[in-house]
Amino acid sequence: MAEHSREKFADIYHRAAQRKGGKKSLELLLGKKIIGKRLHDDSAAQESVANLSDDRILSAFTKQIFKSGFVWRVVENKWPDFEDSFFNFDIEKVLMMPEEMLERKAADPKIIRNYNKVKTIKANAQMIYEGKSDQYTSFAEFIANWPSSDIIGLWAYLKKHGQRLGGNTGPYALRLLGKDTFILSSDVEAYLRAQKIIDGGLQSKKSLTAIQDYFNQLQQESAYSLTQLSRLIALASGDNYVQVEPA
Repeated sequence: MAEHSREKFADIYHRAAQRKGGKKSLELLLGKKIIGKRLHDDSAAQESVANLSDDRILSAFTKQIFKSGFVWRVVENKWPDFEDSFFNFDIEKVLMMPEEMLERKAADPKIIRNYNKVKTIKANAQMIYEGKSDQYTSFAEFIANWPSSDIIGLWAYLKKHGQRLGGNTGPYALRLLGKDTFILSSDVEAYLRAQKIIDGGLQSKKSLTAIQDYFNQLQQESAYSLTQLSRLIALASGDNYVQVEPA
């Protein structure tokens, strides 16, 4: 679809406000509006992510991997046992775990017994350990400094260098860490297809680039974060329930 024919931010916002009982109700659903600068330029938000420790990043990645395709509430209830079983996700301790220990942990009923997912803990610990560079002193700083205008590039990095962080798992994990990102929920995907922004596979390079370009356009037209914009699209186009799961 040609750039000029894409729906504008104001049109999406107006429709969402009509569906959700007015601007005040919509703003409550979207969360606090960022005034004057966009979230991916906000130094406070960036610093918050940059100050995360490696173990918290590994914990977030692991939690989202186990939530994928499973009941989220069960994962949350068992999470203290996950933390205890895997040394609070201390990177160096996790990397020293032999395969036999991983197998024993995966069989422990205190956690969710899925060996294939348990194996990702060590693999993603390795990614975090190796992801530091001369430019960034921590993996958290690496994530914090990745530009939101190319958030799909960070998704691709996690998918390539980590395990089971493709699809929406990586983006949800990033959001859990506080990194601004849109989410390609079913409502958002349906909207993008209806607007003819994408017409092929959702995760193809062509589609992701078109989606990123569109979200960048919406950010230029507004003072909203990528997180708020994907929620806005879902609120403007999904099933109009009273309570809406954020996208």
